[in-house]
Amino acid sequence: MRIGLVSDTHIPEAERELPRELLTALQGVDLILHAGDIYVRSVLDDLAQIAPVLAARGDDDYGMILADERVKEKHILNLEGRKVWLVHQRPYYLTTAWWRDRQPTERPKDEDPDIIVFGHEHRTVVDNASNILLVSPGSPTFLHYNRGLGTVGFLEIKDGKVDVNIVRL
Repeated sequence: MRIGLVSDTHIPEAERELPRELLTALQGVDLILHAGDIYVRSVLDDLAQIAPVLAARGDDDYGMILADERVKEKHILNLEGRKVWLVHQRPYYLTTAWWRDRQPTERPKDEDPDIIVFGHEHRTVVDNASNILLVSPGSPTFLHYNRGLGTVGFLEIKDGKVDVNIVRL
């Protein structure tokens, strides 16, 4: 399964619409996960022309976007046998050395995802914290809070193996 990862599009603030380079890069994915700060429903509708879309509610998402059934605070997905969380902000406990250094056997396993896809930071992240893969695709329109072409991520899950690729547009 090939999953497109998008976050922090900030449409129409950062750009008037999604860049065609992003839409081209996402061609052929099976699913698109948007990690929030969407602003307008047309972003999800445009992405849905390519593949099914799920989105996390961003801290700047208000109004009509919250009524969209594709948008939730947190999606918990089982994709190819992997538990994936889609959220806007990285869980705070995964930013602290105390949690990052704890062994997985010290925590209840059923609470842990295998992968967390998040946004909010406007930068790319591919990291491992206590055996949890953390992935932020950055932003295709507002990377490092600079307007212009940015990044998109791809998560491939096949035969139990997980691969992440961040692509500069």
